[in-house]
Amino acid sequence: MSNSEWHASDPRVDALVYELIGAVADKWTMLLLETLDEGGEMRFTQISRAIPGISQKMLTQTLRRMERDGFVTRTVHAVVPPRVDYRLTPLGESLGEAFCGVWHWAEANLEAVGAARAGFDARDR
Repeated sequence: MSNSEWHASDPRVDALVYELIGAVADKWTMLLLETLDEGGEMRFTQISRAIPGISQKMLTQTLRRMERDGFVTRTVHAVVPPRVDYRLTPLGESLGEAFCGVWHWAEANLEAVGAARAGFDARDR
């Protein structure tokens, strides 16, 4: 897409792209997309165990935002104690696929980025 095409696009699309990049670029959303893609339907506690370092509060906030955006479904089962399951929606799956390219790029360019950083750090001393 050329710069002229980018600037001529629908401002609502631009706004959504900026919002999604901001939301999805955070590590928790990316990890949740990956975790739910691999795990299928998962309970809150299973997700929490699968993502080391995420607090219960952050997991709750991220899942709520993802549910609001239509990326996950939340199913509450009427049992005691209550059980809540999460699953990626087709929209969430397609978003995960779109960002999968970042992993492929990182894998292909890992050494080049490492060399560039090492060169910069050595020069910056």
